[in-house]
Amino acid sequence: MQIGLVGLQFSGKSTLFSTLSGNIQTESSQGREEAQIEVIGVPDERLDKLTEMFQPKKKINATIEFFDTPGLRMSDDGKVKITTTFLNNVRNNDALFYVIRQFSDETVAHPMNSVDPARDIEFLEVEFLFSDLSFLENRIERLKKDAMKSKDEKLKKELPLIEKCYEHVEEEKPLRTLILDESELKLLSGYQLLTLKPLLIGLNCDENSIKNIDAIVSGIKNKLLNLDVEIIPFFGKIEQELSQLDENDRETFMSDYGIKESALTKIIRTSYQILGLQSFFTVGEDECRAWTIKKDYTAQQAAGVIHTDFYNKFIRAEVVHYGDYIAHGSFNKCKEAGVWRLEGKDYLVKDGDIISIRHS
Repeated sequence: MQIGLVGLQFSGKSTLFSTLSGNIQTESSQGREEAQIEVIGVPDERLDKLTEMFQPKKKINATIEFFDTPGLRMSDDGKVKITTTFLNNVRNNDALFYVIRQFSDETVAHPMNSVDPARDIEFLEVEFLFSDLSFLENRIERLKKDAMKSKDEKLKKELPLIEKCYEHVEEEKPLRTLILDESELKLLSGYQLLTLKPLLIGLNCDENSIKNIDAIVSGIKNKLLNLDVEIIPFFGKIEQELSQLDENDRETFMSDYGIKESALTKIIRTSYQILGLQSFFTVGEDECRAWTIKKDYTAQQAAGVIHTDFYNKFIRAEVVHYGDYIAHGSFNKCKEAGVWRLEGKDYLVKDGDIISIRHS
């Protein structure tokens, strides 16, 4: 599952990407035209605690993939233009993360000649709406022609759905705000509609904004009343410096700037959540591991993530929730308290379940 970082040139997008990946670039990446992909571990205090308790040989975090799309730049006519290559890159992502510039820097000109976060967000939203509108319009024409030649029931179901989507987008509303059931989402899944993708916004700020950050975020939301999306403020240059410090120096640095928690942790965790993902754990002396599954996965499906044989030969799942395990301190005490249980293949796994699979 992949999160696409999207933004205008000089937004600090590639700085954020390199900080998330831990691969701090010594040379400027501005002007880079190729995309980059990095698999990043999802911070999880629960896994840290289980590792502390079991002292395994290995600890393995859940992961999420970030895709850094080259920044949008100004063309020769003085306008920022969306290219087909850019749109194709974005379509392949499962969710989008807009990186929006709030910081001022006279040495690095904004592609639109001024810093205006609300305008930049609106620019991306409008361009993606136009892209979806064009696709939906062409799809409607094609479906009408095909429906005249075919009695395929799927076409009859798809046409009214595409028309409903078109009407919504024509009103300048992203498809993520349209109520769709599971069957409708399944029909649309192959089209990679841009405004249907889950969205987060990262606001790249400078150190002068730390004390006023809540007011800054509120001001942007007030300008974009129809934007029901979480905005996560972060401080790109500070976060990059933090990532290169050891733990003690990091805490001192954060205290000096009045920062309670690195925004990178929230960015990674929230990105993981908007994809509809959750974690379950396997624990032992050899390994403590967080496994990534979708929120509606059954015990048998979760077993298949560990190994295909576990899915095919599934018998039962031994399950205790993380909170119960921490409260009681051992599997035996969890059994005595009645919070350890055996579950069948149709059990819906909960975020934070500790699971051991019984199989033939």
